[in-house]
Amino acid sequence: MTTSDPKADLHFYLQSARDALLWKLEGLSEYDIRRPMTPTGTNLLGLVKHATGAELGYLGDTFGRPSDGPLPWMNGDAEPNADMWATADESREYIVELYRRAWAHADATLDALALDTVGRVPWWPSGRDEVTLHHAVVRVIADTQRHAGHADILRELIDGTVGMDKGNDSMAPGDSAWWENYRSRLERVAREADEGC
Repeated sequence: MTTSDPKADLHFYLQSARDALLWKLEGLSEYDIRRPMTPTGTNLLGLVKHATGAELGYLGDTFGRPSDGPLPWMNGDAEPNADMWATADESREYIVELYRRAWAHADATLDALALDTVGRVPWWPSGRDEVTLHHAVVRVIADTQRHAGHADILRELIDGTVGMDKGNDSMAPGDSAWWENYRSRLERVAREADEGC
């Protein structure tokens, strides 16, 4: 029988999501990591910036463990969506380093506190703002995985790179011709289904 360490399990899935999100930046230009790829402006570096705030908020402030410096884009007077894009003077290196520091801060919280420790989420309504560390970590994992999925799609649109990381693309085997035939088949099926309604 194998045993499980819940904290180790949570940390493993959180770290794999973090790594996947950062991997999507590798090898791209400043323009490509910042350019808005959807009508709502979703961009790769903005996803990392957002994830930084989520970790510091849910796994820091919520448990009375604020980070060593405030995030200007999280202030009450910041413009809407300020956490979803990087300004021209917020370098890739700055955002990535800040994200790595957020990891260390969040990991220290996970190491220091029991999973049933109760914290208060400052931006949730009073009376409904209590959360356990376990719940907060699961929430951050879900949020980071969701944004890593967004990053998967953005990166594929930018240069065709797909997968979880360099060693695991998680894709069916096939060359570019196979993928084009596959996509064409799906397009045909979608049109047939639409016409049949």
